[in-house]
Amino acid sequence: MLSFRTEIENPIVEKDIIELEKKIHLYQSGGLDEDGFRSLRLARGIYGQRQQGVQMIRIKLPYGRLSSEQLIRIADVSDKYSTGRLHVTTRQDIQIHYVSLDKTPELWAELERDDITLREACGNTVRNVTASETAGIDPEEPFDVTPYADAVFRFFLRNPVCQELGRKFKISFSSSDRDSALSYMHDLGFIPKMRSENSVEIRGFKVLIAGGLGSQPRHADTIFEFLEADRIIPFIESVLRVFDRYGERNRRARARMKHLIGNLGMEQFKKLLEEEQKTLSTQIFPIDPAETTRISVIRETEIPQVLIKDQKSFETWRTSNVINQKQPGLFAIGIKVRLGDFYTDKARSLAHLVKSYASNEIRLTIGQGILIRDVPEKLIPFFYQELKLLDFADPGYKSTLDITSCPGTDTCNLGIASSTGLSRVLESTLLDEFPHFVYDKNLSIKISGCMNSCGQHSIAAIGFYGMSIKNGNLVIPGFQILLGGANMGDGNARFADKVIKIPSKRGPQALRILLTDYEASKNPEESFADYYVRKEKAYFYRLLKPLSDLSGPEKDLAIDWGHSETYVKAIGVGECAGVVIDLVTTLLFETEEKLANAEEAIGEKRWADSIYHSYSALLNTGKAVLIGENIKTNSQVGIIQDFDKYFVDSGLLELDSSFSDLIYQIKKNAPSEKFARHYRQEALNFYEHIDALRKNNLENE
Repeated sequence: MLSFRTEIENPIVEKDIIELEKKIHLYQSGGLDEDGFRSLRLARGIYGQRQQGVQMIRIKLPYGRLSSEQLIRIADVSDKYSTGRLHVTTRQDIQIHYVSLDKTPELWAELERDDITLREACGNTVRNVTASETAGIDPEEPFDVTPYADAVFRFFLRNPVCQELGRKFKISFSSSDRDSALSYMHDLGFIPKMRSENSVEIRGFKVLIAGGLGSQPRHADTIFEFLEADRIIPFIESVLRVFDRYGERNRRARARMKHLIGNLGMEQFKKLLEEEQKTLSTQIFPIDPAETTRISVIRETEIPQVLIKDQKSFETWRTSNVINQKQPGLFAIGIKVRLGDFYTDKARSLAHLVKSYASNEIRLTIGQGILIRDVPEKLIPFFYQELKLLDFADPGYKSTLDITSCPGTDTCNLGIASSTGLSRVLESTLLDEFPHFVYDKNLSIKISGCMNSCGQHSIAAIGFYGMSIKNGNLVIPGFQILLGGANMGDGNARFADKVIKIPSKRGPQALRILLTDYEASKNPEESFADYYVRKEKAYFYRLLKPLSDLSGPEKDLAIDWGHSETYVKAIGVGECAGVVIDLVTTLLFETEEKLANAEEAIGEKRWADSIYHSYSALLNTGKAVLIGENIKTNSQVGIIQDFDKYFVDSGLLELDSSFSDLIYQIKKNAPSEKFARHYRQEALNFYEHIDALRKNNLENE
């Protein structure tokens, strides 16, 4: 019995929410184990946080796009179920914290009234599809990538091919060769290109694959210099199928796409992609640019009365925060959001402002900021005045003064040092001593609370990630300093080098030393990243070496920023990539669900979806048998090979064919009703055979 009214018109969404509530009750009554439930809730945007008994909810906002109605809905939900604080992430999502698990289905249902989802915001899935916040207004763009990012999001949402990947999978769309969506650090990154054939202009993308950050950053490889726009979705599906089947599933640290490409090599990977072509749900997927292409509307409105008291501050703000659009007479306004945090009262005021005087659309940025679009030039002073009242008119949008920071030890289980505390004090240092960096758009500062790079420290000109430092009997909160990261455009970039680790409390000194040295010795127009390359790593190590000396008299090194007690290193279980489910009963329980999903998809004539559900059911059953015999499982390919080795080839289990022949029918048959029904029946027969043997063995023990 549902404990609330969903009022959701979409039956698929309503079913999803009802299923979540059922699983919560099943988990709380002891009918579902912790690992199984964790996987399910993560795929629905429900993430455990550092504080016990409450959840972080990640709201999935494709390419960061929000209407005023959606922003108000999120504000209402945050006030009702959380603390009224909204946090913008580096993947253009919004997170709210301190939510009771029992309330998550109801929260989700309320969000869906304005077409906002939690589905696949966390876990081993295709995460939020990101895009340049300037897509559609960028003067340098070949075309608006928004419809393509939107189509990818919608096609893969709830798609069975990407529900239980070995690890998370990230996709980005940049608006131009500037590559502001950072294609080089994504599993798949797309940069728009135009090609002329027989006097016809064809849209397409340069495609990069297997990039990533984390503790081992990897620059993505170019897999296509030009891929036609109507082929990107079939291509992504083939990549996901190969990643699902061959990707690592035992060692989490080796389970990302970058490691799979490293193990297989690009040529072998391309061969595997080619083998998947017959199985794809579609060979070509045309995307209509008109479906989500923005239409600029200059509102005919009376200009409100404005009195700018500090003209100098206004001009500084206008120079650093206002952006020319490609649409004549219209401008975008960037908002620097400190730590990515803002509150619901300001969110509502902002929503009313953009609805009344702009085009009712904002974009969240990968730098944790906000971009208002389509502001007529005559209204720029008015917007400054109104944004100033909201404390949203700080100059330096996307500049050195706009520091990116993950929540760190505030709420994250993996946080080691206070990234938000360091961010606050570094911003104060900049404002007090280096305010002229408000105009520098190349020297970026990014901070993560641990090495996992949620704050994107690896791509910063000056990056920090949290760590602990042993000093006798004391453990001191510290940060690793990284230098020299740079985005050079068109998919080319340089990752920052690890230079030295220092106590957290010496972060401001480090920043002061670096910027003072840079200003004193740089060449004209030389960026900090280029200056770093010219001077080389050893120079900066020597420059900062005194800060690593722990023999000094400071007594507060063992107290982290924002704290009054001596530092204690406390790291919980991370959930960023979910947890592999290893219990036999859970796997077989999920097999039944997958078989039911396969049958439902047949009824809805979704042949490819049904086939993939049946494939997953076969895999789950095989994995359960292996685990029941204490045989470790790794990739899906490994499960198939080991099942044949230990059970079929040895004669322990009699099948009409090998397990590999049974399961790999998916690679040999195009999606059709006939094959979907046949394959589902084969999966059901296999499951019933295994389940009967298992029950018989249990009775005879």
